Amino acid sequence: MADSYSFHLTEGETLRWQGKPAPRCFVFRNWRYSVYGVLLLIATLIWQSVCLHVARTDGLPWLAWLPLPFILLALYLTAGYLLLARLEWSQVDYAVTDRRLLVRRGLFRPRLRALDLAEVSYFRLHFHGAELGTLQVHGGGRGRGVVLAGIEYPRRVTDLLEAAMGDKAVPVADPEQR
Repeated sequence: MADSYSFHLTEGETLRWQGKPAPRCFVFRNWRYSVYGVLLLIATLIWQSVCLHVARTDGLPWLAWLPLPFILLALYLTAGYLLLARLEWSQVDYAVTDRRLLVRRGLFRPRLRALDLAEVSYFRLHFHGAELGTLQVHGGGRGRGVVLAGIEYPRRVTDLLEAAMGDKAVPVADPEQR
């Protein structure tokens, strides 16, 4: 992983920090979907049993297939997205250079998103633990920003961002840390 971004660096650009998300934090970042998935799965399985009974007694075989799309959706919400996130984790890399913030993500075709450090207008750090957090960096125009999900020792990155922002850096109290 030492030089995975070297082919993306421009002439004279130097790498300041590079990392990957913590696997558990990245995979389970949206764990609440699983709760809804389990509830939906229970409801659709009950619906499926009713449909199977009605299909047998009333001679309507197509009725047994009616809940299938909802069962598949419930299975995806319960565990499917967790499996996809784990597979994607190996493709996720983060880097900060002296000029840009780089985020490479994607399951099948990883894409590189770059944000010039000069464009950074603000960032928000949400802690998941003492030395684990998700960093949202905003800059440029509307909708321009990147998310570094589940990084260990996030203060290393925020220190680099604050140094790059210079006088633009204004600390804002996070209501969750009060």
